[in-house]
Amino acid sequence: MNSGFLNLNLKDFTKGLIVAVVSALIAGVLQLLQAGPFTFDWPTFQPIVLTAVSAGLAYLSKNLFTNSAGEPGPEK
Repeated sequence: MNSGFLNLNLKDFTKGLIVAVVSALIAGVLQLLQAGPFTFDWPTFQPIVLTAVSAGLAYLSKNLFTNSAGEPGPEK
């Protein structure tokens, strides 16, 4: 069961983590492949980390403002 309006549960955090990791990997690998040779340093991986954080926050925000039925707003 999904969490209610303005509530988050462990399931929400787990799904958010999966979304963040997968989206960061896809975006990061694509960017690295397009750029050509790369090094393992912070400037190279900073966009990947920022993408992961952004995707995770977006998913958690979406879950925070939807009810257990997946609709925006509180239960009716």
